[in-house]
Amino acid sequence: MSMAVMDHVDRILTQWQRQRPDLNVAPMGTLGRLKRLNHVLMRAMEKTWAEYGLNDSSFDVLATLRREGPPYALSPSDLMASTMVTSGTMTHRLQQLEKAGLIERVKNPADGRGFLISLSDKGFALIDEAVAAHVETQKVLVSSLSEEQRSQLDALLKQLLANLS
Repeated sequence: MSMAVMDHVDRILTQWQRQRPDLNVAPMGTLGRLKRLNHVLMRAMEKTWAEYGLNDSSFDVLATLRREGPPYALSPSDLMASTMVTSGTMTHRLQQLEKAGLIERVKNPADGRGFLISLSDKGFALIDEAVAAHVETQKVLVSSLSEEQRSQLDALLKQLLANLS
């Protein structure tokens, strides 16, 4: 392997191969690169979200409500299931978003005792702008791959996730 094409992970693998030649450390390389990739991707997306005063969790809640379609509302339990967080975490997120005027609690027409979390007009406008910028950021982040390569990577990652879930 040429030094010019070696990355940080290759150097780590080479060290391990020298120290523990009895171990096949190739999976460490795959997972190490995925970990580093996730870090780089998250930092880039966090920059985009921050331009709209959002972070990953606030973006997640607003985007979940937006993609739900009209009336852009979900019960707190449906929102929790969709975003996969605990009720305490969700309560905190919702309080922050409500304080910022991005969501509102509305009576649940199907259950007079319950309520729904709904995008406010301000929240709708913000997430519509933010999601467009987010998609553009993601497009730039994968631009070094051809459409075919991206499709292959998607299929491989889907397979890996399915076997681990």
